[in-house]
Amino acid sequence: MQISRVFAFVLKELREALPPVVFFAAGFSLIELTTQLFLDTYVERTVNYMVAVVAALVVGKAVLVANALPFFRRFDSAPLIQPILFKTFIYWVVVFLFRAAEHLIEYWASGGRLGGMREYREIHYPWSQFAAVQIWLFTLFLVYTTAAELTAVFGASEVRRLFFGRGAGRAGAAHAADGQCTS
Repeated sequence: MQISRVFAFVLKELREALPPVVFFAAGFSLIELTTQLFLDTYVERTVNYMVAVVAALVVGKAVLVANALPFFRRFDSAPLIQPILFKTFIYWVVVFLFRAAEHLIEYWASGGRLGGMREYREIHYPWSQFAAVQIWLFTLFLVYTTAAELTAVFGASEVRRLFFGRGAGRAGAAHAADGQCTS
């Protein structure tokens, strides 16, 4: 009986983590691709999409951690922009802390000492690179959170119909607007 409860818990966690992991794996792969395209004329580098997938797994776990925070749903009854911005910011901060801790652990594991942290960071991971990734993370979280909140409000089937259904594009919206104006 205990094994089935553990299995159910793990399955539930995987189902919750799958959408952000897939979304961020695609997003990070696009970031990696565009970075490579920009650097192609300057540096010979191999494309490292596995790092993007691993980073997406870390972000997926950070999303689960943020979702479990007691104050995370604070603005759920407010106008939609408030929970979107609030949750985006919380996700961004949680991932920032995960990333900072990751680099700190890496530094200590390599035999780092308190006084050499700044030099190590500048050599191995410059602040500009860290900041660029954080900007991309914020942007991706904004898109992800907006999609998640729209799905929560309208339901997955309605969002699917809006994006992939027949006549759900601008013509469908124009007809809906016309109907609202005449009633």
